[in-house]
Amino acid sequence: MPAVEPAAGSSSGPAYGKVKAILLKRVLREPLAHFLALALLIFAGYGLLGAEEDKPDSIVVTAPKIEQMATVFTKTWQRSPTAEDLKGLIDDHVKEEILVRQALELGLDRDDTVVRRRLRQKMEFLNAADAEALAPTDAELDAYLIANAAVFETGSMLAFQQVYFNPQRRGDTIAQDAASVLEALLTDSATDRTQFGDPTLLPPDLPLSSKISIDQTFGADFAEKLDKAPLGQWMGPVDSGFGLHLIRVTKRVPGRVPALEEVRDAVSREWTNAKRKELEDQRFAELFKRYVVSIESPTGAAIHP
Repeated sequence: MPAVEPAAGSSSGPAYGKVKAILLKRVLREPLAHFLALALLIFAGYGLLGAEEDKPDSIVVTAPKIEQMATVFTKTWQRSPTAEDLKGLIDDHVKEEILVRQALELGLDRDDTVVRRRLRQKMEFLNAADAEALAPTDAELDAYLIANAAVFETGSMLAFQQVYFNPQRRGDTIAQDAASVLEALLTDSATDRTQFGDPTLLPPDLPLSSKISIDQTFGADFAEKLDKAPLGQWMGPVDSGFGLHLIRVTKRVPGRVPALEEVRDAVSREWTNAKRKELEDQRFAELFKRYVVSIESPTGAAIHP
């Protein structure tokens, strides 16, 4: 059977294909076609990005976080939270999380003194936690005690007797009266000292006391003057915040560095503080290496630390 030729105006056949190819080439050469294609690509990309941006961030309120909030609530209000209380705690936590994320996104944390100070404190707390987790050995504590003996040394202690002279009762003769009584006491050691001086609420005999406590009672430098006095011999008069005193030091115990067992808690506490400072300095030194710091003076000249 002979092949049937396509009728004129038919949409198939070689002639029609050639026409489509020619038209397609002409369209592709048109600048408008290029613009439309590029626009389609841009809008398609924007649609993908927009879809990604529209995707909500994830906030997960974990079970441990809920337990923590419930524990804080219980300690604060001395009762367990109800379901409504717990919902309120969770809602407030979610609200805080959203607002904090938004604030960070807007850069509201930058150049804020309160935020910066809090962040610094948290970094320092990390160093403190690491130091407190360390357990010093007895050898380390002994070494620290020896290296810092002055910090733990117990001061000297004094016990003394006194004869008091009241400036309000004695007036201008107080110094002369005290000198006369001192001469009598030095002349005869058996002299009854209680027959001299003026009435006072201060004890006539003070037991062993630290120099600090003596100064706190009688005034600054009072104990230092007593510390230089000869043991068992009357001397004076010595000024105090109350008046004049004749003094006889009956016992003196010099200061000493205590044994570790006597001050273990104090030494351990100071050792931990020193370790925290050491760790903080080490870590800051490592961080400091990552930065180049320039400090501008008011005149504009740069200062390099």
